[in-house]
Amino acid sequence: MHRAGHQVDVMCNPSGRFFEYLREAGLKVLPMKLSGRFDREGTDKIREQLQASDYDILHAYNPRALACGLRASKGLPVRVVAYRGVSGNISYLNPESWLTFLHPRVDRIVAVCDAVRDYLAGVHFLGWRLPPEKLTRIYKGHDLSWYQQAPADLSGFGIPDDAFVVCATGRDRPRKGYDILLKAAAFCPTELNIHFLLVGDMDGNEGLRQLARDSGHESRIHFAGYQQNAPQLAAASDAFTLPSVEREGLPRAVIEAMAYGIPPVVSDVGGMPELVVDGDCGYVVSRGDAESLAEAVCKLARDRSAAQSMGEAAQRRIQRQFHTSQTVDQTIRLYRSLGTP
Repeated sequence: MHRAGHQVDVMCNPSGRFFEYLREAGLKVLPMKLSGRFDREGTDKIREQLQASDYDILHAYNPRALACGLRASKGLPVRVVAYRGVSGNISYLNPESWLTFLHPRVDRIVAVCDAVRDYLAGVHFLGWRLPPEKLTRIYKGHDLSWYQQAPADLSGFGIPDDAFVVCATGRDRPRKGYDILLKAAAFCPTELNIHFLLVGDMDGNEGLRQLARDSGHESRIHFAGYQQNAPQLAAASDAFTLPSVEREGLPRAVIEAMAYGIPPVVSDVGGMPELVVDGDCGYVVSRGDAESLAEAVCKLARDRSAAQSMGEAAQRRIQRQFHTSQTVDQTIRLYRSLGTP
């Protein structure tokens, strides 16, 4: 949007990984780290900035920023746009929801995928529900030029060169379904030489460690711990999986793997079926179904040429359907549609 000639000023955490990137790109970037939804100092800073320039839109990208931004913009001629990246945790019976997404001064909620938008449309109590015109879907865009780093070296994890490697990256949360993945490992025949690489803080989860031991393939399950080069580890793998059981939006880890040309195997949760066309650029399986997950992984391992073709299709899908230029165009149209207060 900045490159398209629009004034875009950003207030964000100075220790965040994009702070300097935005500044180097020529944007006005102001340091602000909110401590919570009732951060008075942060709220005052937002209001001071809103009063310092003739802004049309205040776009808040997390609940903290939205709650503080709504208080900061009270009485000012600015439209408020909220971003929602996951489903769940919004209710008319929850007072905190009224401070954020259910607040009457929120003009639009941008859902990251249709699944999140549909969830928001279904939130109701008695006769209350969000007006349909308040909800819109804009996919978060990516660019293949962001993913040019060389694939990582997997030899340090004890993975043999001829293995078929399935990578999973993320935080250790029950909803991510890593227990389902380890149960799926038990269904994978030994002769397929499938190795699973788990990247993230799952290495400290004894329950997952026990499932690895119970799988009968413990030597083929590798807990890598937290790694700063997680996308490059996925790029070095033969397949990627995210077997979530609830509350997903449009997972960045899946997009990154697809951008590197790695075929994904995902569950039918959130926006993942919008990302992955089943049987074309990956596989979509039923949530919580370890046997179906294993079957999809084994299909890829049995035909590595077909798996590579699926990965190439995945990469094309990101380039054509989830490109950053589309996100920019749709966001600008949204802003213009709001007019002035």
